[in-house]
Amino acid sequence: MTASTASPLTKKGHRRSTNARQNRTGWLFVGPFAIVFLAFLVLPIGFALYLSLFQKSLIGGTRFVLFGNYAKAFTDPSFLDGVWFVIRFSLVLIPLQMAVSLAIALMLDIVVSRFARFSRLMIFMPYAIPTVIGALMWGFLYSDNFGPLAELFETFGATAPDFLSRGLIFYGLLNIVTWQWAGYYMIILYAALQGIDPTLYEAARIDGASQWQIVLRIKIPLLAPALLLILVFALIGTLQFFNEPKILQQLAAGAIPDDFTPNMYAYQQAFSLANYNYGSAISFALGAVVFLCVYIFLFATRKRGSIFS
Repeated sequence: MTASTASPLTKKGHRRSTNARQNRTGWLFVGPFAIVFLAFLVLPIGFALYLSLFQKSLIGGTRFVLFGNYAKAFTDPSFLDGVWFVIRFSLVLIPLQMAVSLAIALMLDIVVSRFARFSRLMIFMPYAIPTVIGALMWGFLYSDNFGPLAELFETFGATAPDFLSRGLIFYGLLNIVTWQWAGYYMIILYAALQGIDPTLYEAARIDGASQWQIVLRIKIPLLAPALLLILVFALIGTLQFFNEPKILQQLAAGAIPDDFTPNMYAYQQAFSLANYNYGSAISFALGAVVFLCVYIFLFATRKRGSIFS
């Protein structure tokens, strides 16, 4: 009786010690990432949120204003103009990026050869290039003084368009961001195409469907979840537009002001004017705008039907 009653207790104790040992092992693996995550993401975000609730002035010192900085941000013309710019930029950029990446992915899915593999690598390459280097490279190409584009137009006795001017900077940035991200989105769509059952194509060909009909009736509808994914990625990234205009600011000769985008405006307030409180509030206000736009989009697509589900 003693042996039979002690055996289950012994097994339970052994199981608990095993679980505790496994938990400790798991935390050893997760620990380094958790420390870095807390130190370089959670704590800075928490400190920025804390700063955004205060206001510093030369006369009154630092005082707690709660949401006063946020109220100021949403009535600040510079912040609102920057938000309106990135929204307009998104309305042009995102459809262009999706169309380019979808077209390339569909073409590469049809062509099965060594050339296709090489093409995927070359198209993806711009994403692997750091944004700073890419923006500097395009700034050199756009230059009307020593850029190859200007020299090419001069060969034919014409003047090259100045994509760094105030009137064309929108299109210059549009080209840079499309070039930078289309390859990444292409890889996502291409991977989704590889996951489609090829028997669907065979059945469609037996029924007399052409290659164009297969693309329109099978491939694109089945790519809807991947298209939604890259659309959300592009929306979040574009609303936080910063790197490219900041790098080109010195080359664009006044075409890109400090409040060109909300992130640039927050950078100016925090690091040029030392107004860290208001800069933090602008950053969180932009985060609220991004969250609201993405939520509205996801809610709207869910309500329209099941094509994105």
